[in-house]
Amino acid sequence: MVKLSTVYVCNSCGNESVRWNGKCPECGEWNTFQEFKIDSKIKRKSGSGIREKIELQNLGTISTDPLQRISTNIGEFDRVLGGPSVRPNSSGQTGLGSSGIVPGSVILISGDPGIGKSTLMLQLAINLSKNKKNVLYVSGEESESQISHRAQRIASDKVIQQSSIKIVSSTDIDQVFDLVSRNNIDLIILDSVQTIGSEEIAGFPGSLPQIRYLGMKVARYAKKNNIPVFLVGHVTKEGIVAGPQLLSHMVDVVLYLEGEALTGTRIIRSFKNRYGDTSEVGIFVMDEKGLAEITEVENFFIDTKKAASGSCITVILEGSRPILVEIQALAIKSNLSFPRRVATGISEKRLEMLLAVLQKHGRLNTYDYDIFVNVVGGLKIAETASDLAVLASISSSIKNKPIRKAVAVGEVGLLGEVKSVIQLERRLKEAEKFGFKNVFSVKNISNVDELVKNI
Repeated sequence: MVKLSTVYVCNSCGNESVRWNGKCPECGEWNTFQEFKIDSKIKRKSGSGIREKIELQNLGTISTDPLQRISTNIGEFDRVLGGPSVRPNSSGQTGLGSSGIVPGSVILISGDPGIGKSTLMLQLAINLSKNKKNVLYVSGEESESQISHRAQRIASDKVIQQSSIKIVSSTDIDQVFDLVSRNNIDLIILDSVQTIGSEEIAGFPGSLPQIRYLGMKVARYAKKNNIPVFLVGHVTKEGIVAGPQLLSHMVDVVLYLEGEALTGTRIIRSFKNRYGDTSEVGIFVMDEKGLAEITEVENFFIDTKKAASGSCITVILEGSRPILVEIQALAIKSNLSFPRRVATGISEKRLEMLLAVLQKHGRLNTYDYDIFVNVVGGLKIAETASDLAVLASISSSIKNKPIRKAVAVGEVGLLGEVKSVIQLERRLKEAEKFGFKNVFSVKNISNVDELVKNI
């Protein structure tokens, strides 16, 4: 009988300990240690096929050729995976290019339930099948018929009939790779990691032992056979991948698909990428045929047809891409003891700080107004370059004066001063390209008081 020994593993950072700890000494998180049973005696079979032989390689002899990527034919997705977006050529084929999926890589895509992860993966599979790639879609949550119904919504019957996508509904990873070894497969999609496990390991799918086994088996198989693997994972209410976090350390790329529940906007970000920049983002909109790329983002996030009070345009940076975004504000007289401060798309604490600066240094009373601020299009702004536009839109709403053809770009300090932001010239050139001549920035506005007087 095989004896079992016990170790405790932090499901936040993967730190191991021989005893349970209330607080992880590595990451500082509380109550994250889980019990993990391992075999104290590992049985090894004899014979020639036990272990694969490994050989030493001289560093100077290893090939340094540029990474040959497989384009997904989804420009926004290729941008996030790494490299400039690649569009299909005249024949409709892209093949290997400078952006897209690296062969042999393991990519984890996470997001809230119902955000569109499975839809995006199925779109990717359909696009790759058009380029004669054999894709295996493994579903641990849905049946084959459910996936077929989604495919009919995304693509035409002719495309589906001609596709080389293989579908299997299974929750056993060992059976899946046995199936892959008997078929010619170019890419694997596992949907999702919380539902797929192995009978060889104790625990239910999604538990620490199962996630560790799944991650190691997938990574080893992908590297050995040069087959890219996509893992789909759900996130918790805190916004992290559900289950042990060691899976994020084992994969090559971690992507996060986010979006507002009441809008169709979807943004995919990269939090880890061994083959590219993590600052790039891809922007989509959810429609009846799945996720559609937004190529002209400026026309999506701003409305230049009319000028109304309470609206101001700013330029933010999403990765290396400058995007014109409309900030809208509504200020109405309040009868409450504590007026409401509601922000959508920006931090409410940041809004409260900006309102205090506006009242003290801009000499504009805000204490008796309910203030509502919204970023058009469901975009979430984390940088401070939108501070000036937020104050301009609030001032415009309170004074009931529209800001015509103006862009505000700048950070606002607690002393009321206007500060410069990174790549200011590039932002202003982008605004000028779309016909915005009137600019509020550190170049012509030194403090909040001057901003209020110019509205």
